[in-house]
Amino acid sequence: MRPLPTQAYGVPAADLAPRLIGCSLVRTLPGGERVGGVIVETEAYVGPEDLASHAAGGRRTARVASMWKAPGTVYVYFTYGMHFCMNISCFRAGHSAAVLLRALMPTEGIETMRRLRTGEKPRKKALRDRDLASGPGKLCQALAVDRSLDGVDILNSPHLALFDRLAGEPDPPVIATPRMGLGSEAVLGEWKHKELRFVWANHPFRSR
Repeated sequence: MRPLPTQAYGVPAADLAPRLIGCSLVRTLPGGERVGGVIVETEAYVGPEDLASHAAGGRRTARVASMWKAPGTVYVYFTYGMHFCMNISCFRAGHSAAVLLRALMPTEGIETMRRLRTGEKPRKKALRDRDLASGPGKLCQALAVDRSLDGVDILNSPHLALFDRLAGEPDPPVIATPRMGLGSEAVLGEWKHKELRFVWANHPFRSR
């Protein structure tokens, strides 16, 4: 697999988000084991003008600092008191554009991903492969992604890597829809309905 080229990150979030569909995300765990898979769903957060963004209106806090850094910086946040979510910054430094990684199809270290998702306690019914990373919180849990990876440069990290689509393979069929789990239209206005979620059409491993 070839790393996603550096220049691929220097584009608006609405361009990078569909570009990442079909690319592979790989996490190398502290013991050296690799877990990861093929990205099948993303969301774009285009910048300070995006009222659904954590950096809406130019907000700069310690939590969102990574959104403002150079393209390829990992932005990890904690939400609802239980989930981590992973984003990749893009476009240019000083502009808070980022792409949320929403779902992937596991291809490496699947049993380890299953253990990371469920813990050591046996379950009556094992999680299906399609449920291991079918949502942004599940994805982070399955890959052991937490705030310790916030601010990592994915272009030069021993812990995380993004690989390009396989050469010669046809581009995946990508559809755009409104983003999920946002606030009210009264607060977000038109940003509530902008089609900035990108999904591999009819892929069984997308979020539900």
